[in-house]
Parts: sequence; C-alpha cells; structure tokens
Amino acid sequence: MKFKGFDFFPHGTHYPFVNLRWLSFTGSSILIVASIAAFLSIGLNYGIDFQGGSLIEIKTKDGPANIGELRNKIGGLGLGDITIQEFGAPDDVLIRVERQSGGEKAQQQVIIKIRSALGDSVDYRRTEVVGPTVSEELKVNGAIAVITAILAVLIYIWFRFEWQFSLGAVAALVHDVLLTIGVFSVLQLEFNLSIIAAILTIVGYSLNDTVVVYDRIRENLRKYKKMGLEELLDLSINETLSRTILTSVTTLIALLALYIFGGEVIRGFTFAMIWGVVVGTYSSIFIAAPLLLIFGVKRDWSGFGGAKVKSSAG
Repeated sequence: MKFKGFDFFPHGTHYPFVNLRWLSFTGSSILIVASIAAFLSIGLNYGIDFQGGSLIEIKTKDGPANIGELRNKIGGLGLGDITIQEFGAPDDVLIRVERQSGGEKAQQQVIIKIRSALGDSVDYRRTEVVGPTVSEELKVNGAIAVITAILAVLIYIWFRFEWQFSLGAVAALVHDVLLTIGVFSVLQLEFNLSIIAAILTIVGYSLNDTVVVYDRIRENLRKYKKMGLEELLDLSINETLSRTILTSVTTLIALLALYIFGGEVIRGFTFAMIWGVVVGTYSSIFIAAPLLLIFGVKRDWSGFGGAKVKSSAG
C-alpha cells in the first residue's frame, strides 16, 4: 500500500518465518497447556447468561435514561453482579442481575427490591428469571456453535485445498480459541454470550487471514515446481505479509476506538476481538503455514496437472 510514494509496510521482505517454526510451536504449545490448566483450575467468570439470574426491562418516563444514576440506585441493594445497559431507544434500559442463592423465591425478591428502589419513575416493560436449566442450555449451545464452526472450516478447506491445508487451518483456529478462553480465565473477565459471538468472529477473521496465505502457497506450488518447500512457504508468507499486517492494524485501530470509547457494555466483546485479531494474525503466519511442512503437503494435485510429488517434511 502506497500513499504519495510512501510505503506503509515494506514490500519484498525475506523474513525466515518457517525457520522459527519450532520456537513458535513450542511457545504456542506452552500457552495452550497453560490456557487449559487455567480453565480447569480457575474457570471462567461466567456472566448472567450462563449463571442464570433476573432480567428487567424498563422505560424511563423523563427522557433518556441516566445509566449512572440507575447504577447508583441499584448497586447498593447487595444483589451481586448487575449489568445495566441501553436497550434500543435511549429511554429503554435492560437490567440483568446474577442468580441469587435461595431458589425461585430469592429471584422474585430481586425484582421486588429493584421496583422499590426505582419507584414509579420508570415503566416496567418486561421481567424474566433465567434459571439454571436455561443457563446450562446456553453454555451447551455456545460450545456447540464454536465446535460446529470449526468443523465447517475443516470441511470447507478440505474441499477447497487438500487435507494438509485443512488440518493446518483447524489447528490455527483451535489455537486461537483456546488462547482466548485462557486469557479470559486468567484475567477473570466476564464470559457471556457476547464473548461467544466474539469467538465466532475471531474464527472467521483468522480463517480469512489463513486462506489468503494458503491461496498464495497454492499458486506458488504451481509456479515454482523445483523450489524447496520451506523456501516456498517463506516466499508465500512474505508476499502476503503486507496485506496481512495492514488488515490487522486497520482492524485494531477500529477495535481500540470501540474499547476506549464504546463503554462498559461492549468492552468485553471488543477486548476479545482485539486479542483474537492479534493471535489470529500470529497463527496464520507462524502456525497454519509452517504446519504444511510438517504434514508433507503435495507439490501438485489434481487440478494443477503434472505428477503428484510429495515434498519432504521439515
């Protein structure tokens, strides 16, 4: 990309990414093991979506809602984790309170306390109680959504490229998902349905990066039939590096703006996206592409013509 003769990122680079594969594989393996250990030992800080709780939708009578004032009124009731956010119009507010110990009666007491604190200054449009059964179903459905997305990627890449590419792409996606879960476990950030949405978005973003690199590798496999595979992989990564870095940087600029100015409601989502863009870019370069060397990708396959000659694994 150029602007008045200025390169935002150097072209024609020759960085030996594949030479660093054992370092990147070792580092990523350590982080994956640490992420799994954190998930099993510390666990995730589940939000109301997954823990259950009470949900109240209100409409303010005197203009746009003052979220800060509502937090002050409800925050002192001793109800635990409370989320207050605008819901559609500026005068519509959604209040979510974590599940209380004491069963159904305790959940109903939450609604009574909030009605008492807010009085008749608002209209109560909807009240719901999210029980433990529903929250468990949401956990299961969220896990199924992520696993289904990864399996769909496996099938898609397998048909578009070859099984070696498919396994490399899925390994990179599993890497990104596990590290995201790990960082949420370690930092104890709230993990709710919006984070599941962020993880699915990360899967799509990382896949897009990986497919760009894989497309160039496939082109070069056809173009440079006598070039060593390690050299060819490095060439392909370097040829797409400018596009990969610029896409990541521009995405991060937008996400950082959302993280700083977007407010508390979407902060967890934007943090997950920022982390996902960073690890997704890393995995496309240092995990997905070098794995083709380990899997022994074919030099040619049907559609490109010529003999099928397998390269030696590095």
